[in-house]
Amino acid sequence: MVGKEKIMSVEKFDLVVLGSGPAGEKGAAAAAYFGKKVELIEKENVLGGAAANTGTLPSKTLRESALYLSGFKQRKLFGFQVDMMKTIHISDFMAHERFVTDHERQRIRENLARHGITVYRGMSSFVDSETVVIKPDRCPEVQLKADRFLIATGSYPFRPKNFPFHDPRILDSDTILTLDVIPESMLVIGGGVIGCEYACMFSALGVRVCVVEKSEKIVGGMDSEISSSLKSRMESAGIKFFMGDSVIKIECGKLVGVELESGATIETHSVLVSSGRSGQTGSIGLENVGVTTNSRGHILVNEHFQTKQPNIYAAGDVIGNPSLASTAMAQGRIAVYHAFDLKQSAHFPSLLPSGLYTIPECSSAGQSEEHLDEAKIPYVSGKASYANNARGQIIGDTEGFLKLLFHRDTKKLLGVHVIGEGATEIVHIGLTVMVMGGGVDVFIDTCYNYPTISEIYKYACYDALSKFDKIKKSSEEP
Repeated sequence: MVGKEKIMSVEKFDLVVLGSGPAGEKGAAAAAYFGKKVELIEKENVLGGAAANTGTLPSKTLRESALYLSGFKQRKLFGFQVDMMKTIHISDFMAHERFVTDHERQRIRENLARHGITVYRGMSSFVDSETVVIKPDRCPEVQLKADRFLIATGSYPFRPKNFPFHDPRILDSDTILTLDVIPESMLVIGGGVIGCEYACMFSALGVRVCVVEKSEKIVGGMDSEISSSLKSRMESAGIKFFMGDSVIKIECGKLVGVELESGATIETHSVLVSSGRSGQTGSIGLENVGVTTNSRGHILVNEHFQTKQPNIYAAGDVIGNPSLASTAMAQGRIAVYHAFDLKQSAHFPSLLPSGLYTIPECSSAGQSEEHLDEAKIPYVSGKASYANNARGQIIGDTEGFLKLLFHRDTKKLLGVHVIGEGATEIVHIGLTVMVMGGGVDVFIDTCYNYPTISEIYKYACYDALSKFDKIKKSSEEP
């Protein structure tokens, strides 16, 4: 246990938090920072939730390990291709993942202890709106009372009922981390964020990968030009797509046979089912406190992350999209600020970045061209390519690009979209300018290090300015 050791007690707290993932940890720490008496309950034997143990950090660490062990990043630099699939085992590229995960768990333990937060282990459920009961493994139950509660129990992979998950070759985003060996081939069902990330990772290791996506676009919420470019890059890496198609039958024999709605059949060594996630709410007694969920178990909240029960809040994956660790942290803090009226000025960020850790990375913030067209907002786009950037040539990424969207009249930045090496870092420059209400002049008047990928912001702006000039000249013509 972290903090005070507890076996059986009845205490009254200012705040009880269910779950130790990003939303739970940051929400608990925020309340404790302002002097509140806080208790946190975690049902698992480790802290950190999916972000630290099965999702965000493990998958991103595996991506870096796959890039390194496969020699993917060195191919253009040294002119050779490395095929190590026959000699690499899952344990080879899980070693660094275990190190990163252990370090994050330790950081969370230290953070909670530093804030004086009491931690209980066990399953928890609401008795009423002021009481939760904790059921530790093979120990007496413990009841806790609190003025406020924050539900941050996270989510789990949704499993369609007609898929034979009893077969160890049928995987979801949790069980894929337990693979014993790298399969020769993999079918990914679902071309969303998780599906595309894992498709890229295993393709980089030499696995033959196919992706089945029921819509005509991968990663539905992404800017269409970025989505199209990502799909092309993935296809160039050998990934095959079945778009506008879906699985109707899976048979497990020597190989896994998959029949698609289009009539196509696929034989594969493994299947990754990426069909979204469900809220972890089935056993926490929400029916006892009048808190409602949708069909996927996600808790319904208002703009303050408050449920129908005024003293109970919810944040993170348990409330559904965008289901990002970064967003969950902000949600947890804001929920607690509102619950205790701690910061009158506290507000949820109006702009949230999204990051896709595929190969290559993709990231965006603000509006897409589709959204601006739909809203009939006049805009001008400016683009710059990694190929015309010295750092892009140095690192061997010549296909990445940055796209900036400016308001046609005010020249304020409305959206930033980038695909290429370091995209999830590069996007923050544009995000910060948007938060400050800046526009094209900010980038033109800024000096960037050379050679850096960041320079492409300036050249994307030059491209946009040339279009602004054309619009101005055309408007001045008689």
